[in-house]
Amino acid sequence: MGRGKIEIKRIENSSNRQVTYSKRRNGILKKAKEISVLCDARVSVIIFATSGKMHEFSSTSLVDILDQYHKLTGRRLWDAKHENLDNEINKVKKDNDNMQIELRHLKGEDISSLNYRELMILEDALENGATSIRNKQNEFMRMMRKKTQSMEEEQEQLNCQLRQLEIASMNRNMGAIGEVFQQRENEYQNLPFSFRVQPMQPNLQDRF
Repeated sequence: MGRGKIEIKRIENSSNRQVTYSKRRNGILKKAKEISVLCDARVSVIIFATSGKMHEFSSTSLVDILDQYHKLTGRRLWDAKHENLDNEINKVKKDNDNMQIELRHLKGEDISSLNYRELMILEDALENGATSIRNKQNEFMRMMRKKTQSMEEEQEQLNCQLRQLEIASMNRNMGAIGEVFQQRENEYQNLPFSFRVQPMQPNLQDRF
């Protein structure tokens, strides 16, 4: 018995749909490879699953095939906006490569291929960089010296204030002691004569 025809419509069962997709995708890619080999044809196939996963086959560069497609159909799949973006990306990549090469040269790496003029330019760049670094170091040292001087002056002011406070405190203490002595002297003067301290030998002066 011959194989019956299958109605071409969306398969509702998700499992059956995934199995059918896998089988037919592999079949299409296989046929694309076969026709490119058997017939020397230029073939490109791109398949996207519902999940977004991509499968592709191209017998030659896809860009070449798209260019030929543009020429034969007049339809541009790659518009000016995308082309400008692609050019900008390539420019950035080239600039990045050049910067990487220049950085290696500044480190003294891969300089064997440089000619005399390029070596002189590199030497000038290194000397300018060293000068800038020394200037920055000198500026930093000047700032540190200025900050140190300011801190020393502030320390001297604090020491002066501390000495003044110590002198003032000593003066207050001496004043308080003087007041105590003066008070005792006044109290002594106010005592009756009989209570005052008498000499141990009251007639000692009479012996001389």
